[in-house]
Amino acid sequence: MRARYGVPLSLTAVGAAGLAYAAGFEVRSFRLRRVTVPVLPRGMRPLRVLQVSDIHMVSGQRKKQRWLQSLAGLRPDFVINTGDNLSDPEGVPEALDALGPLMEFPGAYVFGSNDYYGPKLRNPARYLFEKAQGRHGLNGNAPAVGAVHNPWEDLRDAFDAAGWVGLSNTRGRLKLEGIEIALTGLDDPHIKRDRYAEVAGGPESGADLSLAVVHAPYLRSLDAFTTDGYPLILAGHTHGGQLCIPFYGALVTNCDIDTGRVKGLSTHTAGAHTSFLHVSAGCGTNRYTPVRFACPPEATLLTLTARD
Repeated sequence: MRARYGVPLSLTAVGAAGLAYAAGFEVRSFRLRRVTVPVLPRGMRPLRVLQVSDIHMVSGQRKKQRWLQSLAGLRPDFVINTGDNLSDPEGVPEALDALGPLMEFPGAYVFGSNDYYGPKLRNPARYLFEKAQGRHGLNGNAPAVGAVHNPWEDLRDAFDAAGWVGLSNTRGRLKLEGIEIALTGLDDPHIKRDRYAEVAGGPESGADLSLAVVHAPYLRSLDAFTTDGYPLILAGHTHGGQLCIPFYGALVTNCDIDTGRVKGLSTHTAGAHTSFLHVSAGCGTNRYTPVRFACPPEATLLTLTARD
């Protein structure tokens, strides 16, 4: 009896313990990532940029709300929100309550697919199948049918009223005590809303720094931004892989970027140019897969310093 059932029972117990950890602890074990990026002109003072992403707010997530509110204590120079604020059509008030203290700072935002549409229950193994077949989102998959529409306009109106700059296929600027930041953004490539031709042309003259912002780090977007000469690209969407293998890393990215750059600071090269790329692992999950393993939820404080 022991020889026949001992190993399967042990594996079941390990699996159950891992699931309990992923769903009961790590998914609410919020972290702050700190990185330094040398992209400023010489002689310019450092800038502190807080990036929040993939909040996926669901009604009742009080700990996540309190943690996001606490980030205002970092006193960033400005905030970049890289999308997917919602995972519940009823979550807009709580998402805005969580972000309220951060909206006191200058900021900018792009939206992700989950801001526009509610999530559906799906088999997590589909991400592996789609990766193997080169299909992600609407990039190769059939159009979604019967999608729930989220009230993203309420988010947009609140962000705009707070002075945050919307960057969906457009450009904008932030002015910070004599420093001018030019921003270029795209709508979400995951659902083919990106229109790079509308913002092409590279960094703007007269700005002290130009940044590129997009929700999902699809290679076509990264190639375009990098070829045009942007020094830093900020993105989210990947959840850092969400369910990772310790000492190995992510299995999927939910887009066509490689798993080696699924989160954190890296570089991207295209058209004889190289840009810094920062991908946030985000601080939430799809409401139907509320688990994280070996990939804690996060926000990032990027300190931008002068180039060498």
